[in-house]
Amino acid sequence: MSRIPTHTVEGAPDASRPFLQKIAQSSPTGRPLNLHAQMAHSPAVLAAYTSLRAVIAEHGTLDPKVSWALNLAIAGTVGNDYMMGIASRFARMNGWTDAQITALRTGATTGDTRIHALTDLVREAAAHSGKVTDATWKVAQQAGWSDEQLAEAFAYLGLTVFTGYFLNYAETDSDI
Repeated sequence: MSRIPTHTVEGAPDASRPFLQKIAQSSPTGRPLNLHAQMAHSPAVLAAYTSLRAVIAEHGTLDPKVSWALNLAIAGTVGNDYMMGIASRFARMNGWTDAQITALRTGATTGDTRIHALTDLVREAAAHSGKVTDATWKVAQQAGWSDEQLAEAFAYLGLTVFTGYFLNYAETDSDI
């Protein structure tokens, strides 16, 4: 059972309503998901989440297929079924097969060594408080990831860990 109340746009704290309205407008269901509706209980939490998403959308350079691979790898490490469900759905929409989605969630290879090097990097970072070994870093560099792309991968790490930890913390009921 969820620990934090789930709000509607109309019932959310005043400071959260504009964020929830914007989320509802871009949602395929026309309403915020439970994770957004619970984050709305604290305008600071919802503002932090939407800010991270907006900054990545505006300044990110990684292809959406790559970004969802990162999200899946991190979600699998964080260990939240709701987050893995969301990431799986978007990964599928961005061209990943069901077998590749399973591989990304579990750390197996998708057959793409370049993607595997980057997902191993963020998976290791997620499991070790942001720390990665020099060997893992070098493998990602040797796979062709630039320093800018490796730095940007951290933004996905931050967003996915933030989201997954909130879902675990709040025990959010899945609605996907």
